[in-house]
Amino acid sequence: MTGRHVVAVVDGFASAARLVKAFGAAGHDCVRVQSTVDIPAHYRSDLDLGPYVDNLVHTGDVAATATLLAEYRPTAVIAGAEQGVELADALCEATGLPGNGTALSHARRTKDVQTRTVAAAGLPTARQLTVENAAQLQAWHARLGGRVVVKPVRSARNDGVSVCDSPAESVAAYERVSGAVNAFDLRNEGVVAQEYLSGTEFVVNTVSRDGRHRVTDTWRYQKINVNGVRDRINGILSLPPSDPRWSRLREYAFSVLDALGIAHGPAHLEIIMTSDGPRLVELGARLCGADVARYAVLVTGESQIDRTVQAYTDPDAFLADADSPYRRDGHAAMAFLASPMEGRLVSYPLLGEVERLDSYQGMALRVTPGQQLCRTVDDSSEPLVIGLAHADAATVEKDFQTVCYLDGYGFYEVEREHHG
Repeated sequence: MTGRHVVAVVDGFASAARLVKAFGAAGHDCVRVQSTVDIPAHYRSDLDLGPYVDNLVHTGDVAATATLLAEYRPTAVIAGAEQGVELADALCEATGLPGNGTALSHARRTKDVQTRTVAAAGLPTARQLTVENAAQLQAWHARLGGRVVVKPVRSARNDGVSVCDSPAESVAAYERVSGAVNAFDLRNEGVVAQEYLSGTEFVVNTVSRDGRHRVTDTWRYQKINVNGVRDRINGILSLPPSDPRWSRLREYAFSVLDALGIAHGPAHLEIIMTSDGPRLVELGARLCGADVARYAVLVTGESQIDRTVQAYTDPDAFLADADSPYRRDGHAAMAFLASPMEGRLVSYPLLGEVERLDSYQGMALRVTPGQQLCRTVDDSSEPLVIGLAHADAATVEKDFQTVCYLDGYGFYEVEREHHG
């Protein structure tokens, strides 16, 4: 038994490692709660239990898991990944800790229900269809016209997402996704089709306490069509509060949080600014992924991780500061590279040019020399991420465009196949 305050992190994978470290620096120990007996494949590289005082495996009985957890007298329960949202809600409710309740848990995790819930609160949303069969989808797309997005009602990142230009393409996408095993190693339980929203897509990251919300960082997605994939996100660029779209995004995001019953903890919202105003793509009631928090600090002087720790360990200080501006006004970008090639990677010949850029801050290598390089078709196959930050927005923009220019066939040296 630890002598320090304890925080429970449900499915503390990936970016949650930084959250655990931050709680440790604030004098709190962390217990990891595993929401499933078998860990999904894409989390299996994040199995370091060193930062945790214990790992509790949930077997389906919330009361039993809450009893195990009660031995540590936790002061908070937080979802560390998308899959853990509903169990975190249930454990907060079972233990009487500050949480978002279970009444809207399903809406916070299920894309079609989420959109219906937001629309029911009076907010504008995309038109959508919960798909029951191929004929119904074909008829709906034909009536709607234009482009449609087909995706599982539950998943993560861009797993199973297809942009479809015709009813036939929508049906093909539905048949691929329906019943397929998703990134969480679970069979897809449903499919939703939504109208394709034209406009610029943004990320709004927030932290809440007692129903009060704070925007910690905001980003603009950069997208390209590459390797046969439409609208693949190849980067994010920070959006300063001085941008006229920032306030509209903030207001809409806060209304979405209220509609989905999020009163406590972090949330990650993806919003498209259409010609008719903001529209929700989807919300995750958890931290933003990747290494965004590191670059958020360089931009604003804070991050979603810092503010999450503050919201749970010093709520008075969080609430007193919730409406104040960012402490810093910097600029940053992250470039998500896309390999057009496959084979065993020998080197990145142009990496030195990237490292000499004025705003270069670091990289995350997903594929290192000697490993197999795949053609990039989704978020899980990107070979590396480049981080940029600088006091001057134009420098970041120029360097980001330079990285995009360099990325391509010349950026990757791959072993040639030898045929005997």
